[in-house]
Amino acid sequence: MKNFQQNLLIILALGLCGLCAWQWYEQTVQRNEIQTQNGMLYERNASIQGYTNSITTLNSKIADMDMRITELKANVASNEQTMVSQKAQITQLQFDNETCTNEIAQYKVAVDTLEAKLKDAYAGIDKQNETITNLVSQRADLVEKYDSLATNRNDIVLKYNALVKQVESEQK
Repeated sequence: MKNFQQNLLIILALGLCGLCAWQWYEQTVQRNEIQTQNGMLYERNASIQGYTNSITTLNSKIADMDMRITELKANVASNEQTMVSQKAQITQLQFDNETCTNEIAQYKVAVDTLEAKLKDAYAGIDKQNETITNLVSQRADLVEKYDSLATNRNDIVLKYNALVKQVESEQK
C-alpha cells in the first residue's frame, strides 16, 4: 500500500502540477484576452473621443453655417428690396425719358415752326430794308430836287431883290 500511496501521491502531485500548469495557461490566455479587450476598449474610447470632437467641431461649423445662412437670407431679402426699388426707379426713369423725348419732339416742332416764322420775318425785313433803301434814294432825289428848286428860287429872289433895289434907286 505504500506503493499505492506513493503512486497516489505522485499522481496527485503530478495532477496538482498539471492543474497549476493548466491554470497558469488559462490565466495567460485570459490576460492576453483581457489585454486584447483593453486594447479594443482603448481604441473604441479613442474613436468615440475623436467622433465626439468631430461632432463638436461639426456642430460649431453647423452653427456658423446657420448664422451665415441667416445673414445670407437677410442679405437676399435686402437685395430683393433694393431690386424692387431699383426696378421702380428704372420704370420712373423710363417714364421720365419718354416724357422728355416727347417734350424734345415738341420743342423740335416748335423750333422748326419758329425757324419758318423767322425765315418769313427775315424775308419781310429784307423787303422792308429794300423798300427803305428805295425810299431813302427817292428822298435823296427829292431833297436834291428841293435843294435845286430852293437854290433857283433863292436866285430868283436875289434877282427880284436886286431889281427891286434897282427900281427903288431909279425912283428915287
